[in-house]
Amino acid sequence: MDDFIDRFGAERVWAATVASLAAAVVLGAVLFPDRVYVDFIWQYFWGPVVADAHSWNCVAWAGGQEIPCSEAGAGAGPTAEPGYTFVSYGGYIPTLVLLLTGVIFLIRRLEIERYRAGFFALFPFMLFGGALRVVEDVNATAFEATGEMAIPLPWSGFIISPLIYFTVFFIALFAVVTSVWLDRNGYVSGYEYPLAGIGTAALTITIAYLAFVAATEPYAEFHPLVPLVVLVGATLTTALTWIALERVAPELNRGTRSMGLVVIWAHAVDGVANVVGLDWATSLGLPANLVPKHPINRAIANTTADVLPANIVAATGSAWPFLLVKIAAAVFVIWIFDETVFEDSPRYAVLLMITVVAVGLGPGTRDMLRATFGV
Repeated sequence: MDDFIDRFGAERVWAATVASLAAAVVLGAVLFPDRVYVDFIWQYFWGPVVADAHSWNCVAWAGGQEIPCSEAGAGAGPTAEPGYTFVSYGGYIPTLVLLLTGVIFLIRRLEIERYRAGFFALFPFMLFGGALRVVEDVNATAFEATGEMAIPLPWSGFIISPLIYFTVFFIALFAVVTSVWLDRNGYVSGYEYPLAGIGTAALTITIAYLAFVAATEPYAEFHPLVPLVVLVGATLTTALTWIALERVAPELNRGTRSMGLVVIWAHAVDGVANVVGLDWATSLGLPANLVPKHPINRAIANTTADVLPANIVAATGSAWPFLLVKIAAAVFVIWIFDETVFEDSPRYAVLLMITVVAVGLGPGTRDMLRATFGV
């Protein structure tokens, strides 16, 4: 295998693998539509997206029509529910690995060297991903309220998990290539400046759209105290955690340095947004507390409610342990990424750090903005 890769080159082998897999899927769907598309692609990949877009608990394939399972007859085809399955994980994880491999090849080809600058320049895209997901939450709320989507399928499917990850990835990829081109041709003094600018513009446009909907549509509304409380709470939590680390174990920060501060803040936003949205949304003006969308925070909240006495849960809420878990996870990441990791493999270290921040900041931004706009 190594001889084969050496002969043709790793990039060519990667490109051939991606092209072959894509061609096999498309050809199988065309030649065997029932077995490949309906029973596999639709049931495990596209069907869950359709159900999520309509806020349906279950969607059925009924002779080519996608309808709620409650309306499907006995002879309907396969069904799908929002979320992931072991089969879909088996498809998404290898796809993610292939994409990350392609990113590594691209970074080599572009000869990007200022990795830490790129990390901070990509920060707005991590916020943008969470905000873009709220656009779909607004879309689903619009369908529930009016029976129509502001953004119809299949377009809205690309801003629903997990497809939204690929959407944001390709937008960021386009921004990186464009920014490096501007830098190489002398239009800017560093690729990080246009890269951060593109991400900031995308984030601004997305939030402006959400604000416009909240101002003009009855199914969304604006709750300014939510982002204020979340951002202030996350910043205070980050400051206290960082000060404690500097005093108790300053060696933990020597590898990540200021990037570690971003990691903690990103996961603090996720933790505080969950605490506020799940337990205290009504105190900030929302008609009801939000329902957890992810299995981990739902399991933590349910376990806390089961273990602690009811009078304590009534006073403290049940989501606060999630914040502790997120901070502990962030500190663990900072500890793992020591100076040796960045000295031996700076490219891979920064790429993984970007992933760690996105995992926290994407869901956290979504939860905060869901509560902010009441969707």
